[in-house]
Amino acid sequence: MRTRQPTTTALDEQRIPVRAKLAAAWTSLVLLYAYVDILAFFKPGVIKDIEAGVVFEFDISQPLYVLFLTLMAIPILMVVLSMTLPARANRTTNLIVASVQVPFATFNVAGESWTYFYGLGVALELIVLALILRYAWTWPRTAPSATTAISPGRETVHTQ
Repeated sequence: MRTRQPTTTALDEQRIPVRAKLAAAWTSLVLLYAYVDILAFFKPGVIKDIEAGVVFEFDISQPLYVLFLTLMAIPILMVVLSMTLPARANRTTNLIVASVQVPFATFNVAGESWTYFYGLGVALELIVLALILRYAWTWPRTAPSATTAISPGRETVHTQ
């Protein structure tokens, strides 16, 4: 009697486009930002402070909320920009914006008594920002095609 051995096959590893990796990473960053902020509402005294008109030691005001919205809108917009900008502009924009986001991410730990909670949140955010910087920095380049030439009038000519 013959026993059937299970066959193992390799899983298909399809290449993920850099744009998709960047958009996924920015989406993850936005979700981390939002979830850390949502969980922060459960810290003792936070709701009481908000009802008293204070957030993070700042008086609640329209300019403060415009600043908060702007800081959140940047990574939110990067999801769309990562999928739509031309490659060169996309790479440059991701490198600049991710680099600028690093200090904003680390700001959340400054002066906090809940260092484990905020430390973990910031560590995860920094890992995602490092991935964004890596994906953008190592964006694959295309080699010039042997069938493409540039004419003296700077017009691309495809040879057959």
